[in-house]
Amino acid sequence: MMKCDVDIAAEVIIEVPFEDGDPMGVTWHGNYFRYLERARCRLLEKIGYGYRTMIESGYSWPIVDTRMKFTRPTVFGQRIRVVATLQEYENRLKISYEITDAESGVRVTKGYTTQVAVDNATEELCFVSPDVLIEKIRACA
Repeated sequence: MMKCDVDIAAEVIIEVPFEDGDPMGVTWHGNYFRYLERARCRLLEKIGYGYRTMIESGYSWPIVDTRMKFTRPTVFGQRIRVVATLQEYENRLKISYEITDAESGVRVTKGYTTQVAVDNATEELCFVSPDVLIEKIRACA
């Protein structure tokens, strides 16, 4: 896979809600995927290819791979910064993430997601990203 030749990133600030904590008082690991989703949506909107636009263009983009590495816990009320950065887009959409404490900048989590295009009409996997995505990314760069 070719690495991304453009520098596109987006971020969100999230205050960890009470209900995201586990019985030990730290954010349950599964909730981090919702945080990534918020940053991913911001990134896709920045490109001009949010989920509604994806559907209108005739493609779905399911996540086929993901990885998270947790280095520090987060807790209720903590403000975190989630940065999503485009890593690859020509054959798949790979986005890396870094979650840091919004006040100190200390990293708490990092990871990535990989999405692939599926033609909605045929339900077939596309081995090359559709032109509509390529054009939007290059226009944004």
